[in-house]
Amino acid sequence: MMIKKLLSYTFSASLLFGSVGLQATPVELDRVAAVVNKDVIMQSQVEALSAQVKRQYQAQQQPLPKASLLNKQVLEKLIQDSLQVQMAEQLGMKISDAQLEQTILNIAKDKNQTLSELQADLAAEGVSYAEFRHSVREELLIAEVSRIQVRRRINISEQEVDNLLKMVNAQDSKQLEYRIGHIMLKLNEEASASDIERVTEKAENVLTRLKSGADFSEVALAESQGPKALDGGDWGWMNINDMPTLFAKAVEGAKAKDIIGPFKSSNGLHIIKILDAKGQTKITSTEVNARHILIKPSIILSDEKAKQLLDKYRKQIINGQADFTELAKAHSEDPGSAVKGGDLGWADPEMYVPAFRDEVLRLDMRELSQPFRSVHGWHLVQVMGKRSTDITEQANKQKAYQVLFNRRFSEESQNWLNEIREEAYVKIMDTK
Repeated sequence: MMIKKLLSYTFSASLLFGSVGLQATPVELDRVAAVVNKDVIMQSQVEALSAQVKRQYQAQQQPLPKASLLNKQVLEKLIQDSLQVQMAEQLGMKISDAQLEQTILNIAKDKNQTLSELQADLAAEGVSYAEFRHSVREELLIAEVSRIQVRRRINISEQEVDNLLKMVNAQDSKQLEYRIGHIMLKLNEEASASDIERVTEKAENVLTRLKSGADFSEVALAESQGPKALDGGDWGWMNINDMPTLFAKAVEGAKAKDIIGPFKSSNGLHIIKILDAKGQTKITSTEVNARHILIKPSIILSDEKAKQLLDKYRKQIINGQADFTELAKAHSEDPGSAVKGGDLGWADPEMYVPAFRDEVLRLDMRELSQPFRSVHGWHLVQVMGKRSTDITEQANKQKAYQVLFNRRFSEESQNWLNEIREEAYVKIMDTK
């Protein structure tokens, strides 16, 4: 980038000086607006970006800033961009063509356009597609180097995350409403040891029945001695402020369908079930338990031969001539799972490469896949189990971390930019 700009400047200057003898008034093609270390920013770049910003202001029907102020801000942006790109180049960072093309497709998608329509819009604005690709690549490079350099300056402790999470949960809990089911087994404070033992045993029996799937209202109607027994123990909808203190303490941190207890009060033993909850967000993740056989193509084993080999293994398994586990142990080229008969254990499919992820999500239980290709080679996979896991707590914790990170990123990003600006050689030319 820097060499191209310097060549552009040299070429422009030679045209300017070479034309002095041919005409009385030389035509200036371009000039240097600023020198940033070994890079130069041309006045044409300042004007191009200023024109782009003006179009954005006009599209949003906002009053245009003064030209001198706009040019100053634009030049400062170009200087910061140049410093960040130079650092990225020093670190050997690159943006692949695949990443660039995917980003451009996403830009078009966000605008509800095809790639051709996006290119047509750019042409109408006087921006060539090559220039646009270059600017997107630079923006990606700047974002990446900034993310890497600023991230290492940010330290967030577990305690900070937990403190924020508690504060958020406390605020959210005021908005929550619970529909509570309640069973009470009477036991006064003067009860004998044998009465305590008898009622405790009964409470444990009730709890076991509920956890085994018994209908709560039927059990409450039959066993509860509480005030809502005739209603199947249903207290209806309440928030924390409306419910008895006994319930409020019990439901803290609980979620819909949780069964809590038995716990003791001065009136007896209690069992609570949160029949439902409003305003409570539950985040689940699908996990799969899969096993596979991996065959990697090589110089001596072609792609087609690798697929044929798995076709043969598949037929042998279906016909009962071979066992999946034994075939995986003998032939799979995934060393981590081969020793376990191809077993990958329970995992979130998102951890797998796209082709493998899509296949395990598509397969029914115990269904044996057709041979399919991923970046690792050819696979034969079988899903042994699927389950939904509640990841609300982990997701909320990650959200709290992200909130803290975002708060500090902007501040640290500016500090970092100030530092690299102070350490750099920057000369702003007189453009009057």
